Amino acid sequence: MSSNITTREFGRMPDGRIVTEYTLDNGLGLRLGAINHGGIVTALHVPDRHGHSGNIVLGLPSLADYLGPHPHLGTIVGRYANRIAGGRFTLDGAQHQLPLNNGANSLHGGHRGFGTRFWQIEPVPADGAAGEEIAIELRYTSADGEEGFPGEVQLTVRYALSTRENTWRIDYRAVTDRPTVLNLSHHDYFNLAGEGAVLDHRLTIPASRYCPVDAGLIPLGLAPVAGTPFDFRAATPVGERIDAPHEQLRVAGGYDHNWVLDREPAGLALAARLEHPPSGRVMEVHTTEPAVQFYSGNFLDGSLRGADGESLRRGAGLCLETQHYPDSPNQPDFPSTVLRPGEVFSSSTLHRFGTLA
Repeated sequence: MSSNITTREFGRMPDGRIVTEYTLDNGLGLRLGAINHGGIVTALHVPDRHGHSGNIVLGLPSLADYLGPHPHLGTIVGRYANRIAGGRFTLDGAQHQLPLNNGANSLHGGHRGFGTRFWQIEPVPADGAAGEEIAIELRYTSADGEEGFPGEVQLTVRYALSTRENTWRIDYRAVTDRPTVLNLSHHDYFNLAGEGAVLDHRLTIPASRYCPVDAGLIPLGLAPVAGTPFDFRAATPVGERIDAPHEQLRVAGGYDHNWVLDREPAGLALAARLEHPPSGRVMEVHTTEPAVQFYSGNFLDGSLRGADGESLRRGAGLCLETQHYPDSPNQPDFPSTVLRPGEVFSSSTLHRFGTLA
């Protein structure tokens, strides 16, 4: 079976703009669907151990559903992924106030983050690596002052499927005309079974430290995972300790924390490995980022129905958001998320799919 990219009209924005769904098929059973609205990944079909492909990300039935409130299903998140305390930060002596859309804090870029914006999408022409991958390029320009952030930021995000193995790579690139802060990620809810809950999935995170949080889920520095339910250095079922009597699990209603990866400073490194023994599906996440936010779908409350009509309840999917740390602009000990004119923000995350023996 050959690789290809197909399109279909997914719906229309209230202003009449057509939203197109692009489907990338690598010819090996891996298919990814993405739309202009939010750069949302609407579906990701991956083969199981018997070669049968199933959708492993949570989605919604229609564009109208995506235009309504939802918990960032499949979106590009920014200008700042995760939380900024009080929605405030100071940069070069100037204080900036962001919308408060998560209690007393700003989350995922504010009321209208990148996951709600209209992205231009075009297929990527084959180059010297012709035949080795198929890709689409998404572009968006974030205006100076958008959601309170300084600087105009020009963004390019690339989704690429390999035609030699079952991998999905996301490449982010951004430049700015004024100093700003930037933290980009992707907010897919994965369920390797394609249905039910993810509590039986086995998760590995190569991290010896994580960020404990306060009641608003703002980091309180770093702490060791050893001896806690946050130690995923060996493969562990997601649900094995999720209801353990640990204060951090109580505060977050499960897992919703930033893990600091034990990794070399440059290049792609393993951020997480997820296994579903019954189907045999395995997903490895590799990233150039220093951390990953593991979120166990705690706030899915059944009020939304997925693309197949199922009620999306707690644990229906989990997120593995590669990123810089939450609230970095207010925590000088954390790696910087400042982007200045003349610099290029560059980040990559690779999802590698396979099966258990």
